[in-house]
Amino acid sequence: MYILPRGELKRELAACLRRGHANRYNNKKELRDSGAIQNYLSIEERPKEVADRIVPEHLEGVLIIGGSHASAIGTLVERTTRMTFLVKLENRYARNVRKAFAKEFQYLPKGLRKTLTYDQGSEMAEHKIFTKETDISVYFAHPSSPWERGTNENTNGLLRQYFPKGTDFTKILKAQLKEVQDELNDRPRKTLEWHTSHEKFSELLR
Repeated sequence: MYILPRGELKRELAACLRRGHANRYNNKKELRDSGAIQNYLSIEERPKEVADRIVPEHLEGVLIIGGSHASAIGTLVERTTRMTFLVKLENRYARNVRKAFAKEFQYLPKGLRKTLTYDQGSEMAEHKIFTKETDISVYFAHPSSPWERGTNENTNGLLRQYFPKGTDFTKILKAQLKEVQDELNDRPRKTLEWHTSHEKFSELLR
């Protein structure tokens, strides 16, 4: 798709791709300083059952950043059902993110919230307090390794169809976020044998 077409054909085909990237490239950004994250659990210490997706109680999370890095929303995805939760944030400070995520998780049954796999963004600097408040163990992926949170990254690619790069999330109401959340969770998924995330998640609740 990226190599063979030329000229107008290449532009037309690239526009049809889900993410609409005109070129394929390796995003080799400089490794971020993870100094803000202290005494953390590495993804290498995560229980083996998480990778198998057999037990539906493990989530992945990260922020989607808005235009000029001035705003953001939180995205949390359950690995087995792909159930997605979008979190409205006032800012990206660790204290605010911790409280917003903890509030979102309080609506989930305890049996469906056991671990959270996150990247090394400084917004999760208060992970120890978060674990104490929610009983959710936080495991951190290696720097610049988004594939270690593949479910979350794929979901964020879908969310960019609703919130293109440059979106000012301060202008997006919580009700609008929940509308997008519901629409995504009501979307039949091939990986779920064409069931929706809502359907699979409801099965778990029953």
